[in-house]
Amino acid sequence: MITNDKGIVELKHFILREICRLAWAGEMTPDNCEKIVYQVSPGPKPSYRCCVYKEREIVRGRIRLARGESPDINYETKNVVAVIPAACDDCPIQDFFVSDICRFCLGKACLNSCRFGAITPGDTKMKIDPNKCKSCGACAKACPYGAIIHQERPCKKACPAGAISYNDAGVCLIDEEKCIHCGHCIHSCPFGAIGSKIFAVDVIRSIQAGKRVVAMCAPATEGQFGDKVGMAAIRAALKKIGFADMVEVGLGGDMTAAYEAIEWMEAKKEGRKMTTSCCPAFISMLRHHFPAQFEQNKSTTVSPMVAVSRYLKSLDPDCVTVFIGPCIAKKGETLNEMIADRPDYALTYGEIVAMLDSRGVTVEPVEEDYQESSLFGKKFAGSGGVAGAVMEVMKELGEDTSDISLLTCAGGDECKKALLLLKAGRLKEDFIEGMICPGGCVGGPSKHQAENLVLKARGELLAKADDRKILENLEHYPMDRFSMQRDGVIRPETNPLRFKKSEE
Repeated sequence: MITNDKGIVELKHFILREICRLAWAGEMTPDNCEKIVYQVSPGPKPSYRCCVYKEREIVRGRIRLARGESPDINYETKNVVAVIPAACDDCPIQDFFVSDICRFCLGKACLNSCRFGAITPGDTKMKIDPNKCKSCGACAKACPYGAIIHQERPCKKACPAGAISYNDAGVCLIDEEKCIHCGHCIHSCPFGAIGSKIFAVDVIRSIQAGKRVVAMCAPATEGQFGDKVGMAAIRAALKKIGFADMVEVGLGGDMTAAYEAIEWMEAKKEGRKMTTSCCPAFISMLRHHFPAQFEQNKSTTVSPMVAVSRYLKSLDPDCVTVFIGPCIAKKGETLNEMIADRPDYALTYGEIVAMLDSRGVTVEPVEEDYQESSLFGKKFAGSGGVAGAVMEVMKELGEDTSDISLLTCAGGDECKKALLLLKAGRLKEDFIEGMICPGGCVGGPSKHQAENLVLKARGELLAKADDRKILENLEHYPMDRFSMQRDGVIRPETNPLRFKKSEE
């Protein structure tokens, strides 16, 4: 994986791979887990932190995350994204600093602007008391020399939901009521202090128990492993380690687009604005930070991941469904009790590669072809892809889309701005496509390669896809056997295939 936090990713990968090996062998005892700790940090000198004792405690936290547990044994959290307290270190607590540019001027504009008594004269320059500073920034604006700088901690800066704060010791705290599970804080932390719970061990145990475990690969998968590795190659590798089968979630993109198109057509008639339902982090932002819009404007159609899981379980109620993609928020979606009949587990690309490595399996090109999605469903992974697919279904149903206005948002700030406009009643567009990750899912926090490499390889792979239509594709699936609504209720009147047949 190409990333700016290579050392952290390599450490995480090693620990998870070794945990998976223990799980496959049925040897995941406390003693064997502790052996991993000493493999990483044998001592007596530390390798990357101040002392071996701190290093070892950090590794223990990572092992707990790798087993799907809370990283701190003293604090149980239901949140998928969690902090390893021992790893959170050396970041300055305060946001504003007086630099050496300070001329210690007579006017003291900074001191006069502060309403909290946080600024006082030092020996050679002004100083800010972090215990009194409220990070309002008034002093920085007032300083005629620009000597006061704003330096925000990287995890807090990356969070689009304002969910991060700090305790008295400066350790990062995640507000579970605000967190949208986007995972942007994880790779922004230079100490690897933030991670997500990993459910690879649960998947391994399901396979060992003889259950039919089916993988569901996100549309963003094509291109992650190069231009020679398509969905068929991923499918073949997963079968080697015990998965019964794999289905591309682009098929779920077709399903979601079809049902969301019916909602959009109804909303258009009513003059009601709507948001898409694909990105779980965007939906979490709606739910936690814009509750009224969550109730009034959100699509009730399930995400492509949930759609494929329900389809698979309609065929085999006892199967175990496992999503694989670049998304941390999908883990939160599998645990969201507001979604009926949701999938069992979600893994990232790095996590599934660690599982493959633990069995000595690599992803290699195959001769076999595999396509279960239309090109529109595959394009769900990119910004604009969801709205494009919905509009395609509307056209297939004979709907005029020329007068529809769309707002495509990719990135936390863009999504937040759009929702603020919606809340204020100032949104000009008819529909919002919201994706919290810049560029869409292909730019997700757990992508396997740099985005430019993924996009290049992805373009070559998608060029080989056939030109099947969305509704034409869905005619091959039992859409009347499972619900496409978040509440799990089957509503035949919303089945888009009925609309298509009536048009014919």
